[in-house]
Amino acid sequence: MSATAVVDYSRKWFVMAGVATATFLSTIDGSIVNVALPTLVRELGAPFAVVQWVVLAYLLTQSTLILSVGRLGDMLGKKPIFTAGVLLFTLSSVLCGLAPTVYWLIGFRVLQAVGAAMALALGMAIVTEAFPPAERGKALGMNGTFVSVGVVVGPTLGGLILDAFSWRWIFFVNLPIGLLGAFLAWRYIPNFKPGGRQAFDYRGAGTLFVSLFALLLALTWGQTLGFGAPPIVGLFGSSAVFLALFLRIETRAPQPMIDLRLFRSSLFSVSLLTGGLAFVAIAGATLLLPFFLDDMLGYAPRQVGLLMALIPAFLGVLAPLSGALSDRYGSRPISAIGLAVLVGGYALMSRFSLQTGVWGYALGVLPLGVGMGIFQSPNNSAIMGAAPRERLGVASGMLGLSRTLGQTTGVAVLGALWAARVAQHAGGVPPGGATAASPAAQVAGLGDTYLSVAGLMAVALALSLWALRRERRP
Repeated sequence: MSATAVVDYSRKWFVMAGVATATFLSTIDGSIVNVALPTLVRELGAPFAVVQWVVLAYLLTQSTLILSVGRLGDMLGKKPIFTAGVLLFTLSSVLCGLAPTVYWLIGFRVLQAVGAAMALALGMAIVTEAFPPAERGKALGMNGTFVSVGVVVGPTLGGLILDAFSWRWIFFVNLPIGLLGAFLAWRYIPNFKPGGRQAFDYRGAGTLFVSLFALLLALTWGQTLGFGAPPIVGLFGSSAVFLALFLRIETRAPQPMIDLRLFRSSLFSVSLLTGGLAFVAIAGATLLLPFFLDDMLGYAPRQVGLLMALIPAFLGVLAPLSGALSDRYGSRPISAIGLAVLVGGYALMSRFSLQTGVWGYALGVLPLGVGMGIFQSPNNSAIMGAAPRERLGVASGMLGLSRTLGQTTGVAVLGALWAARVAQHAGGVPPGGATAASPAAQVAGLGDTYLSVAGLMAVALALSLWALRRERRP
């Protein structure tokens, strides 16, 4: 099927089912293993410094490959790469569950991340092509729901599996769902063939890979070494140097990895930036909430899991609705409303205290799920709608990259900010770290952190309103 072929929209919901299945599995596996790390240390007999690479190897591999895969999808066609990615992810999940040692597990997680990158990089582009433009917001809203729910619900589901089964079942449960997703992708996704001969930009891909890898390592290791440590400063510097080289190469390449002309659109640029900021905020928020519920309020792990599930529940209900509204009224006004709700939500969460009960917690996180649900679908639709068809793969990859970078940055920066504020309220760094401080100091640091996140979302809202005003000028 050529790139100009007429789309059979009657298959759109089957396409959505295949993409959503793969998207949910790919995103949930980025976080579900976190809760299993103590178990892996005990059962595999490996130090934590090694076991943490079970998580890091997955995130680093996925994040550094996602844009290159998006470009390959634009060159070679999205269906074969996406379907192969789902199959690779499913097979490597089984291998992870069978891993005899931690080093085998890390290697299989790299394979799993390659498959996840192949699926995540192209999922949004495939959905964009499968639905008519008038339904794009609703479709991307539903797919975006699976992304966010996968990110947030991973630790909860991981805890429930560990409570009932071996850690290996965290990976084995992917097998039937992954096979279903691969079948739906193979059977229903249209196979658009890009026209003309295209060349892959190896120099651009290489410099971008090094830049992203250095940045992600700096954000990850900076949490333990300190962001002012010489190795971390060196990694940040290397990332900046290779990013500059990448941009120089892209301006001169006849067929660049990223067409920089995409950023001439304020709709595309601001939507990509505000989307990344929103994921910085929600990643940091969900990182700290378990500490608030467990260490500060004293809830049992099962109760913590159920309370954490409130955010994806609110988000999942509203994301498709906001996407449908954006199809009717435009993406920018709806996404701006979502950002305004997030500002108020984080300001409300900054007032959490040791006297906060279940209902107070639920009312506090309600705007977080609602705001993210309102914001994300129109924002994704704006990004994908601003990209030409021959660049949908790259646009989808950039959307995925903004999410993973936002998550990594949010966990690193907001985790460090919370620890610093706890130390300030405790009168010094506690010997056992921030979690060893008194509950009063911890919750005071939490309030300061969430207030800072509210300020970050206010910046995102200001950018969105500026773009809205600019777009409405004659």
